[in-house]
Amino acid sequence: MGFPETFKALSDPVRREILVMLRQGKMSAGEIAARFDMTGATISYHLSQLKKAGLVFETKYKNYVYYQLNTSVFEELMLWLSQFKGDDSDEKSSK
Repeated sequence: MGFPETFKALSDPVRREILVMLRQGKMSAGEIAARFDMTGATISYHLSQLKKAGLVFETKYKNYVYYQLNTSVFEELMLWLSQFKGDDSDEKSSK
């Protein structure tokens, strides 16, 4: 997983909506698809992009594929983004 793939995956509103849905726990591909007015192939594409970016992982059980968040990637992303936050000591030292 690299940041370019992560940001590309996050750039699409459908993929961001899927990630929000998965915050509540794992879901099957069918459960995810049922919430969108799109073809199964389109949802499958979005899921594969999220998986390629490492944002989700899949598990198979019987005839179903379940998706869930890969929280370690989100933690790494948040850690990287936090360096841009700045704090009060940065502002005081620049004045």
